[in-house]
Amino acid sequence: MINSSLTGRVGVIELDRPERRNALDVEHCAGLGAAVAGVLDEGARAIVVTGAGTAFCAGADLDQVHDDGFRDALHAALRAIAEAPVPVVAAVNGPAIGAGTQLAVACDLRVADPRAVFAVPTARLGLAVDPWTVRRLAQLAGGGTARSLLLACDRVDAVLAHARGLVDRIGPTADALALAEELAGLAPLTLRYNKLTLDGIDGPADDPAVVAAYRACWSSADGLEGPRAAAERRPAAFTGR
Repeated sequence: MINSSLTGRVGVIELDRPERRNALDVEHCAGLGAAVAGVLDEGARAIVVTGAGTAFCAGADLDQVHDDGFRDALHAALRAIAEAPVPVVAAVNGPAIGAGTQLAVACDLRVADPRAVFAVPTARLGLAVDPWTVRRLAQLAGGGTARSLLLACDRVDAVLAHARGLVDRIGPTADALALAEELAGLAPLTLRYNKLTLDGIDGPADDPAVVAAYRACWSSADGLEGPRAAAERRPAAFTGR
């Protein structure tokens, strides 16, 4: 089951399969994508992804990993998260193994409980993660960490993950929710532009989508509201227009 809800401007998406430690199968991958679309349709300006129970996500459901469509379903779920036009925070409340690490790095920011651990033990199973995941790991945490996870099948705990940049903050799910609420109050067009630019950092600087998003910031009502609010010493009321 995938639980989703909207509290204020924050959408919360929870993997709720604790009997399998929130392992992902085709159904739950599809549910993740649908949940992202659902909370966006309801007006979410930030999203938190987390797991029920004591695990964030124990990886792919090995009973389905070779089924037709599983990889496509997983990649679609990761794209839905990575390409969401609002910030997505992973509240890594426990182990994030294999596809769980993939899910965490698809998010924009990661808040990890001290009990969290990251691992990508595909070499122990004869499997592989997609090239996007490899590049994303290296971009976030550096080539050394990516190599230790992918080649040595090391397990990286929350403290080491934080030191290496894989985790942004250490704390409970409440801290991730507080961060998302803070992000939901920032300028949506600017956040969207920043996401597009960061995600396409190895692409051309004149990418039409990036250029359009950049120009939208400077021509928006929010671009006037921010300086006005600062001058008036009040919180800005951004609308995304």
